[in-house]
Amino acid sequence: MRKIDVHDVIDNARFNRFHWMLLFWCALIIVFDGYDLVIYGVVLPVLMEEWGLTPLQAGALGSYALFGMMFGALIFGTLADRIGRKKAIAICVVLFSGFTVLNGFARNPTEFGIARFIAGLGIGGVMPNVVALMNEYAPKKIRSTLVAIMFSGYSVGGMLSAGLGMVLIPQFGWSSVFFVAGIPLLLLPLVLLMLPESAGFMLRNGRDEEARAVLKRVNPEYDLAVGELQMGSEIKTAGAPVVQLFTEGRMLRTLALWVAFFCCLLMVYALSSWLPKLMASAGYSLGSSLSFLLVLNIGAIIGAVGGGIMGDRLNLPRVLAGFFVAAAASLTLLGFNSPMPVLYGLIAIAGATTIGSQILLYACAAQFYDMNIRSTGLGWASGIGRNGAIVGPLLGGALMGIALPLQYNFMAFALPGAIAAIAMMAFAISSERGARAEPVAVA
Repeated sequence: MRKIDVHDVIDNARFNRFHWMLLFWCALIIVFDGYDLVIYGVVLPVLMEEWGLTPLQAGALGSYALFGMMFGALIFGTLADRIGRKKAIAICVVLFSGFTVLNGFARNPTEFGIARFIAGLGIGGVMPNVVALMNEYAPKKIRSTLVAIMFSGYSVGGMLSAGLGMVLIPQFGWSSVFFVAGIPLLLLPLVLLMLPESAGFMLRNGRDEEARAVLKRVNPEYDLAVGELQMGSEIKTAGAPVVQLFTEGRMLRTLALWVAFFCCLLMVYALSSWLPKLMASAGYSLGSSLSFLLVLNIGAIIGAVGGGIMGDRLNLPRVLAGFFVAAAASLTLLGFNSPMPVLYGLIAIAGATTIGSQILLYACAAQFYDMNIRSTGLGWASGIGRNGAIVGPLLGGALMGIALPLQYNFMAFALPGAIAAIAMMAFAISSERGARAEPVAVA
């Protein structure tokens, strides 16, 4: 019986209805994931006034969700390689959607913080799994682009959060924006029906016929009727999945990814949590400050999709290094007085090269790790990175608390961009040396 390499089936597929369906449902999940996360920055000025929070207290309250995201990414990223990505995604949707709705009923910071922490478990856990699923089934030629487009749903969610905040908060109060987060719970049956399970997971668990049926939808032109499905170049190393992240020449690149994730997420969540408040303290109205958040996320979409296209055609790690240099420069310039068009342009560039880079980092990590450890690799990179996400709001709160000039706040946010650029150049150089020494097929 002939051998059928699953990677060949997927890599050489033409973009078709199956990919549209997968892209739609994964992107929709990420839209609400982004909505639920960014919503805190939208309601922050109102909560600080209503509950009498100091900047440091507000930063700490924002970190509860980020602690949850750290644990969620570590737990559900690793768990998905054991129970399947579809089940892990469903559990995470219930957590982040249900407990974000409960945030709207919070009567004090303690109740709010507990609900945000549990919602954070789902927000952090779903990210590595939808990225891994999209990456697994995407044709090789447009893999970075599709992952970037899918993950741009995060920025769409951020824009939706800011836009609805402008409309709903003045009319119905801050609680109203949290109730919108219940929509994914209503859609969960459809998500379970439409999302496929990972082909690699099905094959590892003896579900060959189910895998064959899904792969037939991925690439209808490939003859799957007769032949034994196998992972081809997939490396199945003995030992725990986490240990495998450091074997077979992966150590330096794994560590570089962790540093880049940490620095990038610090910038992303410092901006998402504090940009409206920083701009309000600089003299802009709440509505104008929220419009800056809107522009930040519009820039993120442009940066993610443009960077994905560049990554497919050029070298994704080097593209990311360039993005991080641009992030450091734009954030530094944001602290100085500029005409309004220039200010909006700098915010858009900052969004493109911080939030956009976060999206591209997921694509880079998904391509680097083999299919059998992909969710684990993504989960740990994201989980380690969440420490940066926790530091970001706390750093912003501390800087606001000591009342530094505006430019020093933004310079502090820019420094991690320079560090991330160095980390991604190290990743790129290590990958190129490894390719010259001994080419390794990447799933």
